[in-house]
Amino acid sequence: LTTTPYNDQKPGTSGLRKKTKVFEKQPLYLHNFVQATFNALVATGTDLSDGALLLGGDGRYYNDVAIQSIIKMAAANGVRRIVVGQNGLLSTPAVSAIIREKGPNWQKCFGAFILTASHNPGGPEEDFGIKYNCENGGPAPEKLTDAIYEVTRTITAVKQCTDFPEIDLTQLGSSLVYC
Repeated sequence: LTTTPYNDQKPGTSGLRKKTKVFEKQPLYLHNFVQATFNALVATGTDLSDGALLLGGDGRYYNDVAIQSIIKMAAANGVRRIVVGQNGLLSTPAVSAIIREKGPNWQKCFGAFILTASHNPGGPEEDFGIKYNCENGGPAPEKLTDAIYEVTRTITAVKQCTDFPEIDLTQLGSSLVYC
C-alpha cells in the first residue's frame, strides 16, 4: 500500500503514544509505525521468518483493530509465527516473561508489539499506544527507536496481506493460515 510519512512518530522507551483518534483517522498511521519497525528490525539483522512475533495489549479501545492490522502486516513482512494473547490481552510483564521463555528457536519470540498507553486513560477520546519490546524482553534500545523514527520520516509503502483472514481472538488454540 502506498503511504505518506509522518514526522511525529518518534518513539520513546515507552513507544508511541497519541490520542486514539490519530491512529483511527490519520491514514495508515499505525501501519507506518509498524512497517517502520519491521524495516528497522531487518536493517539491524533480525530475521523476521525465524522465531515468533508476540502481540497483545491492555485491552483498551482500538486494540482489536490494531491487532488484526498488525497480523496482516506481519504475514506480509515474512513473519511465519505470531503469538497473540486471548482476546488480544497481554500485559507488559507477561510479554517480557514470554519472550524470555526458553524453548526451540522456532518457538522463541524475536520481539513483541505491545498495545498500551500505560497509565494514560484509554477510549475513543483518550490515548492509544504501541511499543516494541526486543528479544531480551525489554524495551527497544535507543539505537532501534532512532532507526524506526528515521524510517517513519521517509516511508512510502507498507506491506499488508489484505486477503489474510481475520483471526478470532476470543478462541484459545492455533490458527494455521497458508498464504
